[in-house]
Amino acid sequence: MPLPFSGLAIAPETPPMEAKLGDEIPAGPGWQFEPKWDGFRCLAFRDGDAVELMSKSGKPLGRYFPEVVEALAALRERRFVLDGELVLPVGEVLSFAALQLRLHPAASRIEKLSRETPAQLMLFDCLQLGGDVLLDKPLSKRRAALEGFLRRAAGPRLHLSPAAGDPQVAAAWFERSGEALDGVIAKRTDAPYRPGERAMIKVKQQRTADCVVGGYRTGKHGIGSLLLGLYDGVGKLDYVGYTSSFSDADRAALAELLAPYEGPSPFTGSAPGGQSRWSAGRSTEWTPLRAELVAEVTYDQVTAGRFRHGTTFRRWRPDKRPDQCTQDQLAHELSPAALEQVLAEIA
Repeated sequence: MPLPFSGLAIAPETPPMEAKLGDEIPAGPGWQFEPKWDGFRCLAFRDGDAVELMSKSGKPLGRYFPEVVEALAALRERRFVLDGELVLPVGEVLSFAALQLRLHPAASRIEKLSRETPAQLMLFDCLQLGGDVLLDKPLSKRRAALEGFLRRAAGPRLHLSPAAGDPQVAAAWFERSGEALDGVIAKRTDAPYRPGERAMIKVKQQRTADCVVGGYRTGKHGIGSLLLGLYDGVGKLDYVGYTSSFSDADRAALAELLAPYEGPSPFTGSAPGGQSRWSAGRSTEWTPLRAELVAEVTYDQVTAGRFRHGTTFRRWRPDKRPDQCTQDQLAHELSPAALEQVLAEIA
């Protein structure tokens, strides 16, 4: 009996092509622009009855998204390798937190979630279709093959990611989609697919938020990080993340700046956590500050009401009242259907 996926020219361990960060949307001819989706990047493999979704790190994802595997297995084409992003719409919002909940050891839990909040696969590249291996073909040929394939295969679980050839259209996505769009990916239309290489360009939204500085943690050189809060709709201050982008000299000076503001914890909603299994022995003790200082930070993404990663400190905002630092500043991703409608209106 042949091994699963032995009929494909591309091994399941093949890493996807990646992107390097760019400062601006490239100008000039020969570029294709696509929305940057906020989900799990994956390659989809099918060889006869065998179907698998492989993560960017080379780990199988299929068991966590049975509804997507089922959709791929139901297609007439029995051999393909596709590149895309797993996303999970909850209402009009893409929920990264709901995606993370799928990575659960219990099959019964996964099956329940797959029915209640089914995921979708946004497809944007085609590496093999039937017996045709497209890795060395230019993007223009691969995109044409993908579009033809999805004209026959698109459904509620499988979608073609929008694309545009005009940089002004891509710039308009930023301007008119507000903060719903996480970024833009730029690809050369004449370039082959380069597995594992940073052969694309991603331009991300510069999102900012004014936050209450509600405390700090110390490090080797003074202040290690500032703990950030935002007020919810009923006036409670929730912990939303941290910023630690300071030089050693700045860290030492921060201790003197913050000392007069030390007081009781201002976090009346969710507060910074203590020791956890992720702390790896590091101290998580923190010093509370009165809710009087406001800092502007740059962030990339929000998950479950918190900054997914550490933010970048931009400046102090003495002109801003703490009670003006509310959660409605945060960006919320639109669902694929809602965002595609916005992009169609722009184009």
